[in-house]
Amino acid sequence: MSTVPAYVAPFIDPVAGMVIPSYASILAWRISQYRAIYPSVVYLGTDTAKYQELSIDALAAYDCNLGSQLAYNARSPVTAVGADLDSIIKMNGLARLSATYSTAPETITGVSGTIITNGLVTDTQGNVWALPYTVTIPTGGSVVVSVTCQTAGAIQAAVGAISSISGGATAGWTGASNPSAALPGTPTEADSQLRARQALSVAAPSMTRLASTIAAIAAVPGVLRYATGTPTPGGPGSSIENPTGATDSPWGNPPHSISMVVEVDSTAGSAGLLNVATAIYQERGLGVLTNPGSSAGSQSVPVTDPFTGTITTMGFQTPTYVPIYATMVVHGLTGYTSAVLTAIQSAIVSYLNSLQIGETVTFSSLYSVAQSVMPSLTNPQFSITSLFTGITSSPSGTTNITLDYYQVASGAAANIIVTEA
Repeated sequence: MSTVPAYVAPFIDPVAGMVIPSYASILAWRISQYRAIYPSVVYLGTDTAKYQELSIDALAAYDCNLGSQLAYNARSPVTAVGADLDSIIKMNGLARLSATYSTAPETITGVSGTIITNGLVTDTQGNVWALPYTVTIPTGGSVVVSVTCQTAGAIQAAVGAISSISGGATAGWTGASNPSAALPGTPTEADSQLRARQALSVAAPSMTRLASTIAAIAAVPGVLRYATGTPTPGGPGSSIENPTGATDSPWGNPPHSISMVVEVDSTAGSAGLLNVATAIYQERGLGVLTNPGSSAGSQSVPVTDPFTGTITTMGFQTPTYVPIYATMVVHGLTGYTSAVLTAIQSAIVSYLNSLQIGETVTFSSLYSVAQSVMPSLTNPQFSITSLFTGITSSPSGTTNITLDYYQVASGAAANIIVTEA
């Protein structure tokens, strides 16, 4: 039988910060004080009105302590959360990255000359996508435009999923379909990601040029993810420095080089790539090769020195996206409904898209992610009977998926199959 810790008034610990008593210890202390005033023979079972009153008071006191703890923690970016974190990082000239919207190419068909104003299309999941303000169907009866999802975040849409005309049909507009999968947007920057970016921003004037370069990249508008630190098995990738006179192992990067890996918002276009290249140009060390790498995301961007006019080509990599496939079979228990399958699928997709560049897809994490959709683990709605993962459409793996330092996991609903049996 577990024991309740003794009640201790809130205090400031030199290491832990503000320490507050637990709800259970507050309730136990209030009961003990009540018994000290009144005869100990007074019955205070959980079914009594007095116990309920004491528990309500204890909960209110605990809530007040939590509020005080949040206020205390709001003084530092290490412990501040939400709006408090937004306020404090303004001192570093930073702001939380807002969510972006998914986009997709859309083939619009209909009668030549038809003008569509404020057109909307809907995908198979019920998400609404907006056409440009006006679209004119040309001779030939079809035109490809870009549609933008009206829901922020990483909304997925497979080929052909955005196909229903909605929001009031226009005469002469007969069809719509996306010829390729949507480019997912990004969710609002999480507290943990913002803290990491703030930590890098204050490293800008640091003693190492590599840390300064990474900090400068982190401050570029439109940068979503970037590889940092020293690569470790199973950990996030890194912006690798090779100070030796020979090609390094095991990555194969050139001597005396830095290999930066940066994900830039697609809507930033070539301007976003130039901003990253400029940040690298301004912070790199003298005589250092900025390695464009040899992956599909290799970038070589010319940067013009504003004072001398000298043009120097800066190299870096954008991450290579590795689609992750998974098949999971669950067995329904009390409280299970078919909606659970979609919830599991969405949770796994979100987990995969939240991983950092070079970070390993941990096989066991998918179990935890799937179970997180249940309201209570003590009253499970389902059990997981099988799980296979891989990087092909017929996954058969039961181990971690390790990625290279410039690769990042990509999750899509069409690649995560969850069934009940």
